[in-house]
Amino acid sequence: MIATIQYNSKKLQIDLTQPIDISIPLSGVESNVNAWYIDPPVIKPAKDDNERDVSVLGGSCVNFNNISFNPHAHGTHTECVGHITEKVHSINQHLKQFFFLAEVITVAPEKLNGDFVISKKQLQFAIGNKKRDAIVIRTMPNTKDKLTAQYSNTNPTYLLEDAAIYLREKGVKHLLIDVPSVDKEKDECFLLAHNAFWNTRGKIRFDATITEFIFVPNKVNDGIYFLNLQIAPFENDASPSKPVLYEIIN
Repeated sequence: MIATIQYNSKKLQIDLTQPIDISIPLSGVESNVNAWYIDPPVIKPAKDDNERDVSVLGGSCVNFNNISFNPHAHGTHTECVGHITEKVHSINQHLKQFFFLAEVITVAPEKLNGDFVISKKQLQFAIGNKKRDAIVIRTMPNTKDKLTAQYSNTNPTYLLEDAAIYLREKGVKHLLIDVPSVDKEKDECFLLAHNAFWNTRGKIRFDATITEFIFVPNKVNDGIYFLNLQIAPFENDASPSKPVLYEIIN
């Protein structure tokens, strides 16, 4: 099914039968992707009054699982400024539009003081003069290990503050990246990239979001896409999410 969408002053054609899901699914196994020093997610049947599993296998008429997880640690999630403010703003209240023009870029992180980082200069080179609502960052190397990586105490790649400021000043509202956080794993709570992107020292960008723990397959080319950013309706600073890209065919 080809859909024609009026986006600003342009008519875009996308094939709705060819979605590109760039989320990492959540499962109740040890190999589920993980960060921030906590246990894996748990998905298991609830218990009835006799302490029996409420599952079809256990003799029930339905499967009825309890799920325990942390959206920041256990998979693709989208967060708003409530992640770093004293008042816990809800992603469900602040993300009210779900379709955006996005640019997929691939970045090979630079080495700086022993860390792997993404700099303003790299983003300037990759984005150029393009104007996009969303930027989707794929970091190199890009292997399927990202789907099961255990990131705690590994100091993954992060954004420098000037890179986040650049994206904010360029008008990017939605930042998507394939690492656990846009900030350094242990940074004494400075959270420089988070604060810079949401402009917490100025007029806060309540409608801006950061999506972490995505995975962009290598077969997806860099370039322009139509993004559907789907979240679960959690009244929380962050929600599990399912970003889906569509190629623009005209």
